[in-house]
Amino acid sequence: MATRPIHDPRPLFALAVGQAEQQVAAVRPDELGNSTPCADYDVRALVGHMVAVLHKLAGVGTGRDVSDVADVIDDVADTGWISAFSKARGEVERVWTDDAMLDRMVTLPWATLPGRVALDAYTHEFTVHSWDLAHATGRLSELDPELAVQALEAFPRFAPPETRSEQSPFGPVVAVPDDADVYTRLAAYLGARPLGLGTAYLERKGDPIGLIKLLRDLGR
Repeated sequence: MATRPIHDPRPLFALAVGQAEQQVAAVRPDELGNSTPCADYDVRALVGHMVAVLHKLAGVGTGRDVSDVADVIDDVADTGWISAFSKARGEVERVWTDDAMLDRMVTLPWATLPGRVALDAYTHEFTVHSWDLAHATGRLSELDPELAVQALEAFPRFAPPETRSEQSPFGPVVAVPDDADVYTRLAAYLGARPLGLGTAYLERKGDPIGLIKLLRDLGR
């Protein structure tokens, strides 16, 4: 019987982070105060959160305790965000080049997981946050739909609608038109809701990193 190839999440992770980096590079200083579909973050805070996630991923890869890394990095000048993001991304790629990292258990503030599982989850977080950022700055046309397709295939396994509650990191699935684009369908699957009639703007209840907690609970 043929064995299944071992899943390496790094190529897709690189694409998702690369897309996020392109979105960050396009942000103008006057857009940093824009609100985003991620309810707790404006653009500045959302970018700071993504930089923080990269710092955490690099840290756990070297065995460092990352519980003291803030969820949002906020000590970056308005013109320095792309430099901060690119530097953090480079450090993650350096640490995770070692194939052994994929099966090594990494300890995050909310779970201890195999490296490949953590990267899978963060891949889809960056995909969703790219949509958040693109929506806030009017650059939706620049998103790669294939990344959203991959995320939509993953989330039903990890966040099925029937398991959600008031305590869940995701709200109930929101109905959208059949012809909605794939990113709108992804956001709606995660519980995005319209903020008003006649607008496509969506707000999400929680943060996709709740996927990590769900993976832990499901014993992956």
